[in-house]
Amino acid sequence: MATHCVERMAPQVKELYISCNRSQAFYNQFDCALISDERADFQGPLAGVEAMAGHCKTEFLFLAPCDTPQLPLDLAQRLLTALQHKPGANISYARTVQREHYLCALMRGSCLATVSDFLDTGERAVRLWYGQQGAVSVDFSDTAEAFININTMTDVMVTAE
Repeated sequence: MATHCVERMAPQVKELYISCNRSQAFYNQFDCALISDERADFQGPLAGVEAMAGHCKTEFLFLAPCDTPQLPLDLAQRLLTALQHKPGANISYARTVQREHYLCALMRGSCLATVSDFLDTGERAVRLWYGQQGAVSVDFSDTAEAFININTMTDVMVTAE
């Protein structure tokens, strides 16, 4: 899964990081930096965003889950276009007819400083933090199949059909 995701994301970014809290030996095969959560007990995706905050030196952070191996090759560009058209928004994320895809997102680097305070309140819900950031959803219904989540061998078989 991770290989497919890296292959699809790498052409869309200048630098690629992998947020991982285990299996570092596996992820070392990808020529990129590995980042682990600073908080204990695997506190969710926002803990990974928090860990990235100290490493992000660019204007934007592009976020995508590794269990979505068919991500659109224009995902970052479409999310960037949405942020450029909505200056008050700090985050843009993908949406299809089926659901919101909060972990397929582009964030302004300037908003990353707020994630620690949010997590310190005990909240973990990505959508709640996004709400505080004036997030905007971007319609990807034209490529909805690209957001299929694959977590099991059954998912792999169904997707291959």
